[in-house]
Amino acid sequence: MDRSAARVISVEINGQRYSLRTHLDPEYVARLAAFVDERIRTAAQETLSGDLVKVAVLAALNIADEYFRCREATASDSGSLRARTEALERLVDLALTDAGYPPAGRR
Repeated sequence: MDRSAARVISVEINGQRYSLRTHLDPEYVARLAAFVDERIRTAAQETLSGDLVKVAVLAALNIADEYFRCREATASDSGSLRARTEALERLVDLALTDAGYPPAGRR
């Protein structure tokens, strides 16, 4: 897809039609809109308020919470992965040293 040419994509969220000018893939935008629509409908069911702005804010908070939890989990996994990688590197260095190769950094 030509990144320089934005296109207008029409989506429906909570019964409202929105025209979005974007460089993103139309199928991806449709998936995003469906996700937001689902979250707004869920928030609307969980609150007695008919105020659309309040429902949208609650949906946005739920989406932000999910995003932050994923980001924190990824950061946590990254630290764990780094520690495992360093441990494996030490094992490889020991094996190479035992095989008569100089330690890393002295080759």
